Amino acid sequence: MEAFDKLDVLILRKLQADGRATYEQIAEAVGLSPSAVLRRVRRLEETRVIDRYVALVRPEAVGLGLTAYLNVRLEKHTENHKRNPMDLFRASVQTWPEVVECAALTGEMDYLLRVVVADMAHYSRFIMDTLLKHPSVEDCKTSFVLDRVKTTTAVPL
Repeated sequence: MEAFDKLDVLILRKLQADGRATYEQIAEAVGLSPSAVLRRVRRLEETRVIDRYVALVRPEAVGLGLTAYLNVRLEKHTENHKRNPMDLFRASVQTWPEVVECAALTGEMDYLLRVVVADMAHYSRFIMDTLLKHPSVEDCKTSFVLDRVKTTTAVPL
């Protein structure tokens, strides 16, 4: 990626705070012309510093009142497997709508999943009918979210 300067950082901060801000609003905030802001934003998009634009939906507002974090351990790879258990799991997790985030980890567990569901019954169905039936999954441990102390999508710039 090309180097970016202080003005790029200011533009990124503004967009992280309000992705619908106009080029005129950003220009006023950072001290550039709207056309200069447009050029910089396009360059940040082309170099994939800006990945995409999204609407952030509050899960509770759409009936998804339970969030859980699951630590998942996979079975270890043996010569009997035609495909690596991690490859199988990675492919499957892409198809599970309840999983909104999946990260590969170091340490005792292999993956951390953030799961968003309607309620405990929905969670139970997901665990029993999907996750634990997956041939690569050996074990999982769940922690439920009681309260969100801090939630942000912004990276610290």
